[in-house]
Amino acid sequence: MTEFKGFTQEDFDVFTIPGLDARMEKLRGNVSPKLEAVAEELAPALTTMTGDEMFVHVAKHARRTKNPPNDTWAALACSNRGYKKLPHFQIGLWETHLFIWFAMIYENPVKQEYGEVLKKNMEKVKKQIPDNFVWSGDHTRPDAERHNEVDLDKLVDRLSNVKKAEILCGVNIDRNDPILTKPDEFLKMCENTFQTLEPLYQYTKEI
Repeated sequence: MTEFKGFTQEDFDVFTIPGLDARMEKLRGNVSPKLEAVAEELAPALTTMTGDEMFVHVAKHARRTKNPPNDTWAALACSNRGYKKLPHFQIGLWETHLFIWFAMIYENPVKQEYGEVLKKNMEKVKKQIPDNFVWSGDHTRPDAERHNEVDLDKLVDRLSNVKKAEILCGVNIDRNDPILTKPDEFLKMCENTFQTLEPLYQYTKEI
């Protein structure tokens, strides 16, 4: 396994490379191995936190035939066969920032029920998530809303009622943040972020 030595500006610049093949070559050669190394480092701690054995999955972008990906990630989920239909955790990059998420995306067959569980626990959720964390309803877009500004009731309601709706929560880190070049500090921050997000994972067990 690759030893994680931090991220560089070149890792983020990959998303400016034109053409699917050229961009995928750099992603597979440089960025994906780093994300895999980070996820492998974090898997034991996340397994302990959640009580479920966590397996690492690296985004392959295999369905793409023309448009190069604008982001990439490694996911951690409680199955070695896949992650998209399960609640999972992600570490990934857009050109502008790195993200660390808890994610329930549209392929998940029980996201509607999860929305109902979140509604039932809404007051608790609002207190459990820090103000500087962000929420998103679409993993294919880079923008997200801060916890202290988002209409969480609306986001959760959409999760329950819209087929393609998703819910993601976590932190975004600017590509210029020095913590990205410090492996030990970065891994600790990922672990702390997952610890904060862990209650969102536990709510999936109430379905």
